[in-house]
Parts: sequence; C-alpha cells; structure tokens
Amino acid sequence: MWTRFTRLFVIKTKFEAFLVIYGLGLGAVERGMHYLQQYPGYGGWLLFAACPIAVFMAGGRIIDSVSHARDG
Repeated sequence: MWTRFTRLFVIKTKFEAFLVIYGLGLGAVERGMHYLQQYPGYGGWLLFAACPIAVFMAGGRIIDSVSHARDG
C-alpha cells in the first residue's frame, strides 16, 4: 500500500515533468511579483529574475533525469 502511494510522487514521463515545471514556473513568477511589491527598484527586479532562473535550472535537471531514466 505504501509503495503505491509513493509512486504517485514519481515523475515518469516528460509530460509529467513539463507539468511540474509549469507549476514551479507559476509559483516563481508569483513570488517574484511579491518581491517587486516588497522591494521596489533594481533590488526587486533582481530578485524577480532570480526566481525563474532557478526554475530553468531545476527544469533542465528534471527533464534530464526523466530522459536518463527512460534510456537506462
């Protein structure tokens, strides 16, 4: 029973990976908008830019791991 539950949280296909990355991207932009409200000016824009960049790096890693798992 526990293994069936844990399989729900395993990303098996690229489609699932893209859905996860999309959700991370939405959250990152929302957090960036809060940064812009809290820190007006260049500081807010730098923090805003850092949020999606982190998603780009994590997204690449997720897609690579899914493609490597399928190959091997």
